[in-house]
Parts: sequence; structure tokens; C-alpha cells
Amino acid sequence: MIVLPADATVWDNHACMPLRPGDTRFLPGLERLRAAGFHVVSLNIGYDAQGPLEHMRMLATFRAWIAAHDADYAVAGTLAEIDVARSAGKLAVVFDLEGAGALADAPELARLYADLGVRWTALVYNRANALGAGCLDEDDEGLTASGRAVITALHEAGIVVCCSHAGRRTALDIIAAAPGPVLFSHSNCAALHAHPRNISDAAIRACTQRGGVIGINGIGDFLAPAGADLIEAMVCHIDHVVQIAGPAHVGLALDYAYDPDELAALIAASADSFPAGLSADVPMLGPEVLAPVVGKLTARGYDEAALALVLGGSWRRIAAEVWPGGSSS
Repeated sequence: MIVLPADATVWDNHACMPLRPGDTRFLPGLERLRAAGFHVVSLNIGYDAQGPLEHMRMLATFRAWIAAHDADYAVAGTLAEIDVARSAGKLAVVFDLEGAGALADAPELARLYADLGVRWTALVYNRANALGAGCLDEDDEGLTASGRAVITALHEAGIVVCCSHAGRRTALDIIAAAPGPVLFSHSNCAALHAHPRNISDAAIRACTQRGGVIGINGIGDFLAPAGADLIEAMVCHIDHVVQIAGPAHVGLALDYAYDPDELAALIAASADSFPAGLSADVPMLGPEVLAPVVGKLTARGYDEAALALVLGGSWRRIAAEVWPGGSSS
């Protein structure tokens, strides 16, 4: 039996529930996170192709369901609220947005998103928007003036800026332009598996040297070639970042889709927005991967202090630096 460090805040920084306002059929799947040992999860509220109204409707759906199930779950906007939820045995829920194109003409909306619980936002989702280029674009002219304005607005609102899904030049521009640390919230290592969604060692160094964090995801196509041991591959990606920057700069962000049929339909309907060859039945590691990942990291010599950082301490540090309310202490 794997024993987690007693003081660790175990945190999945990116999970995908169906983006269908009013449809809460899959939200009971959050119990899988709680049962596996997670204390915090960030739920995605939408993508670049959607606008503020769609995002707000998803936030309303998620927040209403959580409020109706407050014996087990709680929306948490600060580290103090995360700690209160954990002490009560509840899973703390925050929110994230993949692609901030909807803010290009209205960066002042960032504060509204923050007030409703959004705690990190990627600027771009795979393809270029008004803020910058995506990781699937052949041409990447970097961060735009609108992108710089949105970065400022997000930082002032207490929302962490994310470079996942951004083009290489755009990502480096984001890192350089941001007033504080940024994330590659759910991006794996290109040095271990070449893929357009994965990031170079240079990008890892640029992000982490400014205090940022790399979140390792559990998507099979981004971890290793078909047929590989995905749990071992995930551990290798974690360890690769640790060897470059240390355990304070890596975290977990599984990117698990709780409704695989929705993901398959989205890939089929918007093939150009996803990496070529991404299969409709893409393999994914769910919350239950926590115990075997911890076991493999322990076998590699990770002590309790290092494990506590990888499992959630790195996300806590970022939250203390950027979120409203700052440190819980």
C-alpha cells in the first residue's frame, strides 16, 4: 500500500468534464479523485472557440452542482479555502480556461473570471488567436499587443498565465512578458517523446527559471509511442523536469476527459484544432494512477519532501504568489 506524505496537498491541475451547460451526469466522477487521494482539482470551463457566455454557463453548472453536493465538494478560491475543504474531507475545486481569445477585446473580464473561481488561463489553444500562435501553427510571430494586455489583466486579477498549447515563440514571449511565474499547466517533455503538444528543454528552463511549474499530463499520445507503459512514461516525464529544474517546478495535471465520447466527437468535428493522428480513443491515465506513480517515484529515491512538491506543493507555491488571498499562513 502506498502512503502519501502526510502534509502533501495532492492536486490535479487540469481535468475535463463535458462542456454541456446543465449536463451534470459525469460530475459524480469527481469522487474518483477524492477516493484516489486528491485534495484539489482544476476543472476546465471551456476553450478558445467559445465566448464568455458559454464559459459563464459552464461555471454556473459546475458551481451549482458543487453547492448541491457540499458534503463532499467545495469551490475554493484561496489556499485557505483549500485547507478548510481538506480538513473537512472535501475535494476542493477550482477552474481553468484553455484559450483566452474571448478576452482579447475585453481584458477587463479577467476579474469576473477570477471572482467566479478561474485560477489559471492558457492564452492560446493549439491554433492562433488574437493573442498569439498555437503549437500546431507553422508560422509563429509571437505574442501580440493584445496578448500582452491580457497577460497584465490576468495577473492583476490573480489568474496564473499558462503557456500550454501555445507556439514555441509565443510561449517564450509569454514567459518573458508575464509579471510573475507562469505555467505549462499540462505539457509533457519533447526530449522524451517528440510531439507538437510537448515542450522543449529550453522552454522548461525558461519557464522554471522564472519560478514557473510544468504540469505533466496523462494523455497517452503525449507520453510515449503506442503500446508503451504509460505509467512508467509519466514518471519519466516527471523525473525529466525534476532533473532540469528540481521537484519544486513540476506537478500533476492529468488532463483526463471524464466523457470520452465527447472528446471523440470534438476531435471528429474539429480535426484541424487537434494534433494530426490523435485518435478518438486516445488512452488516458485517470485519477487512479496516483498510487502507482507515487510508488514508482519512491522506488527512484524520491523522499517525502520531493513527493510533497510534485504531488501539489509546486501548485501551492504558485497559488501563494499569484492567487487572490495569497498564502494561507
